[in-house]
Amino acid sequence: MKISIFGLGYVGAVSAGCLAKNGNTVIGVDPSSSKVDLINEGRTPIIEKDIDTIISNAVEAGKLSATQDPKEAIAKTDISLICVGTPSMPNGSLNLSYVRNVCEEIGEALKEKASFHVVVIRSTMLPGTMLNVVIPTIEKASGMVAGEGFGICGNPEFLRESTAVFDFYNPPKTVIGESDTKSGDILSELYAGLDAPLIRTSIETAEMVKYTDNVWHALKVGFANEIGSICKSVGIDSHEVMKIFFQDTKLNISPYYMKPGFAFGGSCLPKDLRALTYKAKSMDVNVPILNSILPSNQIQVDRGFQAITSKGKKKIGVLGFSFKSGTDDLRESPIVEVIERLLGKGYDIKIFDNNVNIAKIVGANKDFILNAIPHISNLMVNTPEEIIEHSEVVVIGNGATEFKELIPKLSKEQTMIDLVRIVDEHPANTNYDGINW
Repeated sequence: MKISIFGLGYVGAVSAGCLAKNGNTVIGVDPSSSKVDLINEGRTPIIEKDIDTIISNAVEAGKLSATQDPKEAIAKTDISLICVGTPSMPNGSLNLSYVRNVCEEIGEALKEKASFHVVVIRSTMLPGTMLNVVIPTIEKASGMVAGEGFGICGNPEFLRESTAVFDFYNPPKTVIGESDTKSGDILSELYAGLDAPLIRTSIETAEMVKYTDNVWHALKVGFANEIGSICKSVGIDSHEVMKIFFQDTKLNISPYYMKPGFAFGGSCLPKDLRALTYKAKSMDVNVPILNSILPSNQIQVDRGFQAITSKGKKKIGVLGFSFKSGTDDLRESPIVEVIERLLGKGYDIKIFDNNVNIAKIVGANKDFILNAIPHISNLMVNTPEEIIEHSEVVVIGNGATEFKELIPKLSKEQTMIDLVRIVDEHPANTNYDGINW
């Protein structure tokens, strides 16, 4: 394939060398004459393991060259990868001037090209940038329409400095956000030989994936450091603790607990968070990440409450109010807090949970209901059909599978608020709302 790469910095140089090594014909484009000269001399403009040899061999084989002329590069290639920088502004926003400039140059060059050309963004940009900046800029400069005269894709990179060449050939995943199927098909050919999942999705999702990855990595570093700070203060080897922590790939290092939804609750997580952060405070150990977890969780409770009250209806039915499905445990159940707040505002509420039944449960859970929330026990009904019959707004409070079967029974006048994503698709003929989707 014939490829032009705009921006010969870190990502651009590695991408240019590796794609040329794969047999593609690559033209690097950069306004810096020194970078262009280095590439044309077979030398690398960056320091990175193995890239010097890769670039030297590619230039010698006639597979890699560089230019300062965008029009020349567009005319001689079928696909362009934008790899320019998006540095931070003083207020934390992104400086998109380099992206805009390149998009204008590409748009101007496309005016003189009759064949279909695919423009791929590898630069890291916030969700919405492709639709609000990149596409309009190229369309205005070229006079063409995205998806017709040219194609647009987002293709975030996952290269780590010092291991970038290895990462290029061994990615955890390849993500393509596409404006149209034709463009996605063309771009996917570049990665046909890689042993990694190929994920084709929307442009906005591809933009958000890169940020989700990087913020998660930053959070992991911060989390590990705060655990390490507590460990040091109590005389424990933090590396030994984390080594054991890693062994759990069912819960700790896994997709578990990573689905956006309602707040957590139960007898363990809130209690243990409070205990550990109290311990840290007692030793004057600052753990801002750990301290922020419970306040963040409370925000989800607030969002659930607001989702219900925003509908302007008074008759509310709640399906599931234990802190998760498959249990009768109501201790620190976030939906219980929502119900209590609704009661305080005068809402007419009925509740159903097959696992929570005063006649059946015993011990701590029964004592909690009778002593801590007796007013809520009076709202419980015996069948989910009573909830449907009563409610203007039906709230799915936990993920009990039986609740899926009730969705077709809702009328068009009723609203369903799903706090747990009990269904993946928007139910037909239903006023449906989710808390994080």
